[in-house]
Amino acid sequence: MKKTNLITRAGYESLKEERDYLWKQERPDVTKKVTWAASLGDRSENADYQYNKKRLREIDRRVRYLIKRIENARIVDYSPQQEGKVFFGAWVEIENEEKERKRIRIVGEDEIYSQNKDYISIDSPMAKALLKKEVDDEAIVFTPEGPKTWFVNAISYEDINESKLD
Repeated sequence: MKKTNLITRAGYESLKEERDYLWKQERPDVTKKVTWAASLGDRSENADYQYNKKRLREIDRRVRYLIKRIENARIVDYSPQQEGKVFFGAWVEIENEEKERKRIRIVGEDEIYSQNKDYISIDSPMAKALLKKEVDDEAIVFTPEGPKTWFVNAISYEDINESKLD
């Protein structure tokens, strides 16, 4: 079964920026280095040639992956009907029984590897437990150590609203 590639608008733009950077800036630079290194002669012992040729393959592989992900992406924009409940793209402040607090955002799998460590995948057990919850609801997350209870303290969609103003 093929999974839907959900993504926020900001995540979609980030993928496009990465693709464009790799294709329009980094790839031409690496291609020049490969051409220069190849002109030096013996390629079998030419570290510049071998490294940059390998880097070129990595860039091409990543660009192909990004093109497929972008083509199959389904952008999920904020809707006023989401207000007050946890859905895709929501920032959720949660707290457990030990008073440990976290602020997380539910996003697609392509976004969880960004610099923001507070992003979790829509497919994660935590996100599944939180979906459709409201403030003051409790979510039970099933972990290998057993069920853990988290309480929803706040829900917001401010980052999505800000991106609409740009």
